[in-house]
This record gives sequence, structure tokens and C-alpha cells, in this order.
Amino acid sequence: MKKYFGLPVLALLFTFCAPKDKWVRNVTNGGALGTTYAITYLSQEEIDLSKEIDSVFMVINKSMSTYKSDSDISKINLSNDSTLVVDHMFRDVFELSKQVYEATDGAFDPTVGVLANAWGFGPGEQLKMDSIRVDSLKNYVGFDKVTLNEDGTISKQINGIAFDFNSIAKGYTIDRLGVVLDNHGIANYLIEVGGEVLAKGNNKLTHRNWAIGIDDPQSLEQRVIKKAVYLKNKAMASSGNYRKFWIDEKTGEKYVHTLDPKTGYPKNSVILATSVLAKDCATADAFATAFMVMQLEETKAFLKSSELDAYIIYLDENGITQEFMTAGFEKAVIDK
Repeated sequence: MKKYFGLPVLALLFTFCAPKDKWVRNVTNGGALGTTYAITYLSQEEIDLSKEIDSVFMVINKSMSTYKSDSDISKINLSNDSTLVVDHMFRDVFELSKQVYEATDGAFDPTVGVLANAWGFGPGEQLKMDSIRVDSLKNYVGFDKVTLNEDGTISKQINGIAFDFNSIAKGYTIDRLGVVLDNHGIANYLIEVGGEVLAKGNNKLTHRNWAIGIDDPQSLEQRVIKKAVYLKNKAMASSGNYRKFWIDEKTGEKYVHTLDPKTGYPKNSVILATSVLAKDCATADAFATAFMVMQLEETKAFLKSSELDAYIIYLDENGITQEFMTAGFEKAVIDK
């Protein structure tokens, strides 16, 4: 019987001489959090993290989905449950929300849940709104009226205050997905959920940083990229009123989903869209929302003393589209 000793040696040779820059592109995508997601993660062998990814969405929904009646946030909102001990994710989002609330002088405020429902942007019943009703509902708004206690329970100054973490939870979810990939030793990935992104490392297949497009808020018929940026070890979140709005059939008035916590009304301002770069996506998500509420000059002043970078599309006093971006954001723009 013949013995072929060369084949195992040859196989071993190929193992050791395999090119180090050979990368496998793994993609997991689907629907979650009322939107779509796409996660690209590079490795040197095929890997499927879909189960771990699904579990992140599942626990986030159990903690913070206002559209699930059995979630922790729904129990706190609807039943005013002051005995429920929230999980560490709820704690994280609460604490960050408090920081952004204070930094923006209340422009970012996740206690707008009652207003979101009343204006038709939440899971609750939409109401017929007038100045009297708005003033009444504003009593249930104010992050300074809620407390996260040391034992993990939530206290409210007024029963009926409702949390709505939609303007930060998506970004936070992306950060948690990043932790999953990090824990599996994945150093190069791009996570996108509903337009918000977290980019780590770079795209080894193109030998460039991750390229991300920013939608033109004035193109409603079809998607048009307004700007494109390269990202590495950065998160970006965008906010705008060009998709989430409704129009009163009788008056023709447009009502946008961005709510001003101070006035109680939808904020249909000259700012069309904002994009924010930050180290984590939850922070970028929250500030992108806040900058839709704040006045442009107020936002510019804030950014001067901030580590954040931002890109803002707005209308000037003549109704002409203008752009503002920080120096740090401009450096990320492709084909400047």
C-alpha cells in the first residue's frame, strides 16, 4: 500500500502561508426596533453572530420598547410601577439622558412620552390638541421630575409621566451590538440600525475607513446622498423631520415628530437635519435630537466647547438651503 506523506505537509504549508490580509465579509441583517438593520463584520473565517445579535434586540425591547405592553418602560409608564427594578441597560440610558438633558438645558427630554402620544407619534391615543391641552400635558414633562433610585426603581413627582427613549435607545442598541462584536474579538465592523451607525476599525476589503452616506432631507421622492463621510472608531446619528410627520387634512398644517419639551409643540424649525459624530452612538443619537430643538446659534455655541462634531442642514432667512459643519466633521467628509 502506497503512503503519500507529502500531502499533509503541503496542507500545513498552506495553513502557515495563508495571506494575513484575507478577510471574510460576514453580514447579518433584518428588521428590529420598528426599522431595519445591517451589520457587517470582518473576520479571517466565516462566523455567524445572528443569535447573539437577535438577543440584544430582544432584551432592549423587553427593557425600553413603548410598543410592548409587558416591557419595563411600559409598566413604569402605564401602571406607574414604582417597585419595578430596571435592568442595567435602562439605567445606562436613564443616566445618559439625564446628562444630555442638563447639558442642553432641557432641549433633550425623554419624558415627552405623554406629548408624543397626544401628537400622534407614540403608541398611545392621539388627541385633538389646542393650547389648553398642551399646557395641561406639559405638567407631565420634565426629566427633573423623575429619579432613578439606588435600588433601581423609578420615582415620579407626578403619576402619569411617561418615558420615551426612542431618541436615544436606537443609538444605545447599536453600542450594545458593538460590545457583542468586541467580545468575539471582531475589530473591524460597521453596525447600522435605522440610519444610525457605529464604525470600528476599517473596511479591510477596500483598505479604507468605512464609508457612510447622509441623506438629503429635501429629497422626498427618492433617496439622495447629500454628503458622504469616512468613519473609523466613531458613531454617527442623524435626525430630521423629513420622514416622520403627518399633515392635517383639513388645514394642511404639517406636524413633525421632533417635539420641543419646553413649548409642548412639534418643532417645525428652519433646521432640516442634523448629523452628529461621537465616540458612542447613544450620545450621538441624543444630541442629534437635541440640535433639532435648539436654535442654530445656540447649537454652534455649544459645539465650540464640546468634543462632538456635527453637520447641520438649515434654511436661512431667505429660505435658501445652507450647511454648517464643525472642523472635525469636515475632515471626515469624502470628496470635500
